[in-house]
Amino acid sequence: MKRRNFVQCAGTAALATATAGLLNSCASAAGLEKGEVLHTVIFDLKHAAGSPEAEKFVADARRILTAVPGVRDFQAYRQCSPKNDYQYGFLMTFNNQKEFDAYTANPAHVRFVEERWNTEVSRFQESDFMKI
Repeated sequence: MKRRNFVQCAGTAALATATAGLLNSCASAAGLEKGEVLHTVIFDLKHAAGSPEAEKFVADARRILTAVPGVRDFQAYRQCSPKNDYQYGFLMTFNNQKEFDAYTANPAHVRFVEERWNTEVSRFQESDFMKI
């Protein structure tokens, strides 16, 4: 009986710790500090949504773009709102405009845009934000 209580308490503690970590992560991702840049892009792929080709594109984007210096909090999303007909979204944060500009000019980013984005994305809308 004591062992069961210990296991239940340990499981509850682990769940509480994981939840707190998730909430802290979401809270930090939700807000920008002054000077930080939030880079967002929503887009459609030429591939069917959820197809192996689409999944590969997203996985490759995550791998390639997160390796570029300055990229923080890279997130990839699938659209779920009937108010917007784009299929996917990428969000990432930069410490400042200088890091964002360096990312834009980085050879790995330029190569990804030329070789993958320009050939596999059918349309997109890009927006970049700073805290006011």
